[in-house]
Amino acid sequence: MESKKVGETEKQKLAAGKLYNAGLDLQLQSELLRAKQLCFNYNQTPPLDKEKRLNILYQLLGKLGSAPVIEQPFYCDYGYNIEIGDYFYSNVNLVILDCAKVSFGDHVFVAPNCGFYTAGHPLDKLQRNSGLEFGHPIRVGNDVWIGAQVAVLPGVTIGDGAVIGAGSVITKDIPSGVLAAGNPCRVIREITSDDKEKYRN
Repeated sequence: MESKKVGETEKQKLAAGKLYNAGLDLQLQSELLRAKQLCFNYNQTPPLDKEKRLNILYQLLGKLGSAPVIEQPFYCDYGYNIEIGDYFYSNVNLVILDCAKVSFGDHVFVAPNCGFYTAGHPLDKLQRNSGLEFGHPIRVGNDVWIGAQVAVLPGVTIGDGAVIGAGSVITKDIPSGVLAAGNPCRVIREITSDDKEKYRN
């Protein structure tokens, strides 16, 4: 059983990687509602109004690099736990459950219908039914391409230059410079200079 500090809030337990109950913490509930409202505003903003969309992202996200493009719709839990590097692009229906930190490097491409899920629930039914959950951070390196309908699970790190095949479920760390795919996602091979030759004009 996890130890509990006297006066420790649910948000503090979350930050420490412990089981916590978001429903018992008024601050977390307020932060969730704020993020949901900002996501709603973002998704309802006309695509041509790029300045307003960008301003909402600056309000919502913890860090936002140069020249980001996040196609609508986009959904997240808190927003402030999301850090995005330069030249980030995500296609439609990006979902980030960011109860823990989710960080993206520079030049990350994310295809449609992808999810990054830091949140998880206990296997024990009594703990789960009591509202307990946990959050483990996700890290995505530089120059990563993630194919359509990929699910990234809690605690995963994806290395620089990795390419993730469509439909993959990533349960463990993926090293740098590899093509990986499958459920569960596995390394298929290294990406080499020969791959550049295949698409030379």
